[in-house]
Amino acid sequence: MNYLIVGAGLFGTVFAREAANRGNKVTIIERRNHIAGNIYTKEVDGIQVHQYGAHIFHTSNKEVWNYVHQFAEFNRYTNCPVANYKGHMYNLPFNMNTFSEMWGVKTPQEAMDKINEQRQEMAGKAPQNLEEQAISLIGRDIYEKLIKGYTEKQWGRKATELPAFIIKRLPVRLTYDNNYFNDDYQGIPIGGYTKMVEKMLDHPNITIELNTDFFDKKDEYLNNFDKVVYTGMIDKFFDYKLGELEYRSLHFETEEKNVGNYQGNAVINYTEAEIPYTRIIEHKHFEFGKGDKDKTIITREYPADWKRGDEPYYPVNNNRNNDLYKKYAELAGKQDKVIFGGRLGQYKYYNMDQVIAAALEAVNSEFGE
Repeated sequence: MNYLIVGAGLFGTVFAREAANRGNKVTIIERRNHIAGNIYTKEVDGIQVHQYGAHIFHTSNKEVWNYVHQFAEFNRYTNCPVANYKGHMYNLPFNMNTFSEMWGVKTPQEAMDKINEQRQEMAGKAPQNLEEQAISLIGRDIYEKLIKGYTEKQWGRKATELPAFIIKRLPVRLTYDNNYFNDDYQGIPIGGYTKMVEKMLDHPNITIELNTDFFDKKDEYLNNFDKVVYTGMIDKFFDYKLGELEYRSLHFETEEKNVGNYQGNAVINYTEAEIPYTRIIEHKHFEFGKGDKDKTIITREYPADWKRGDEPYYPVNNNRNNDLYKKYAELAGKQDKVIFGGRLGQYKYYNMDQVIAAALEAVNSEFGE
């Protein structure tokens, strides 16, 4: 069969490879001028620069971990972000290092006593919004310094206007452990994500066309291919006929610095509201300082409202949007020739391992394995 894959991101790439392995002809069209979607990396000064924000691969799914290892060797990078609040540095996720810096406590019991004391202001109350939910979980000090400003920048709304379910739980560790993820496997592909995706797409049955927009010839593509795997916005596919889903966008400012080490960590979050960006990424620290010893590359990440024509980075999964997505999903289910996938096609905030798992699930559904 002839398959058209719309989008050369992770979902489309995995499906393309697996379809090609089964003897099908696959054409990938990509609107951008490069493959790999938002995990695209570009080498600058010997440093693999994450062009669309930090991407740390982590999973507890052994099948997915084994799958990506067909195409890349991973380093042992462990995500240990730091929060900067008005010049004070706090380890993330919330752990004994955080509590010690915040309150001067030394033992897990002292930390828990302080948290419980601060949670008392919500005693007997059902949280009505994100602010109240966060205080009920962790207390006011950590909420005010490490959650409030960052979250309001991320979502573009006041915490009191955000639903409580966005923060169902918060990781609280009563150990001196700065590893952000609890997953069994974690790391970054040696040589960058683009190199990994190139290897995934290196197959005689796969053809790639860059700078090609599906919507320029949508009807022609649907007529000429046996099946279409679509990884763009599901509401755009249907010409927004039921209304617009909401997305958040991002803006990146990347610059070269004539120093070997700018901030001492790969990711530092800026949690005060007065600073417009949410974090600064220093890319060489994903690779333990590889690259030019006298230069470094940093990226400031700014969340932004999304409007048509902007790049959508992640869905806004509140009740209104989830209900609207269900209606679009019903329309999608009636499309015999089209498979919808990825963050935008399935309107889910997927991590990379979840995208791969979803793509493999779609492969199994399509080819009966």
